[in-house]
Amino acid sequence: MRHFLNINAIELDDVLDLVHRALAIKAGRSVIQSNLTVTNLFFENSTRTHSSFQMAENRLGYQQIDIDPQQSSMSKGESLTDTLKTLKAIGVDVAVIRHTVNNWYDQVLTATGHEIPHLINAGDGSGQHPSQSLLDLVTIYEQFNHFAGLNIRIVGDLAHSRVARSNAEILHHLGANMTFSGPKDWQPNDFGKFGQFVAIDDDWENLDVVIFLRVQHERITQTENQNFSTKQYHEQFGLNRARYERLKAAAIIMHPAPVNRDVEIADELVEAPKSRIFEQMNNGVYARMAILEYTTEATYATH
Repeated sequence: MRHFLNINAIELDDVLDLVHRALAIKAGRSVIQSNLTVTNLFFENSTRTHSSFQMAENRLGYQQIDIDPQQSSMSKGESLTDTLKTLKAIGVDVAVIRHTVNNWYDQVLTATGHEIPHLINAGDGSGQHPSQSLLDLVTIYEQFNHFAGLNIRIVGDLAHSRVARSNAEILHHLGANMTFSGPKDWQPNDFGKFGQFVAIDDDWENLDVVIFLRVQHERITQTENQNFSTKQYHEQFGLNRARYERLKAAAIIMHPAPVNRDVEIADELVEAPKSRIFEQMNNGVYARMAILEYTTEATYATH
């Protein structure tokens, strides 16, 4: 049974096929209407990812079973694995899950017994966010038509961002030149496998893509939150007018959202011409349609 849990565990050819498929759907290529049943289990709050998956499911003809994890049998102590076995037993084909626990799927996949639905990871703790990563790839490819040789910088709260972790690895494997900037205390050692940590303004004029990250106040310590200065952070690591103007004309700005205006990005620049933030959200629906097709092994032409 095929799942979609970590984009970096997928063959690169399949990743590129998913990018092409998402863009083909966006261009009007037909999709196969499905009679499959899906449930979206979100243990963390979400606007973009949750609604984007719902829209993708609607466009593919999926029947949706609404379950609130906080009001399910999991609140009585039932394990996620047993919940998924139950859902499969009553006919649910696909489960889209966001969870607070990193790698929540490892325990589920090692459990024995009854079958479970196809699993799609909608974000696990500070671990992986594969559907966001795919829509980011779609957005970059739509602009440049390639990944190899692009100069891409990820800026901000790297330590607590599942988007940064997913993107750093997959973009490195696709041949991009990766660099990272952000507060020193939020620079994970393992990112050194994918690129260099640099001062934010280093080689700024040669960047093709800059991905800004939200400061994840819900994941940092109470002391870090108390000492956090919005103004100081924006001056040091935010996109201001001066940095925006220094980017070359063809460069693009991205952010997984929600954007804290005047923190990561100046309010006036969130929708500036080089920004692709809302285009990312638009591409998210097509990327997630491609993911649903891939996971359920629907037949389609990728080009």
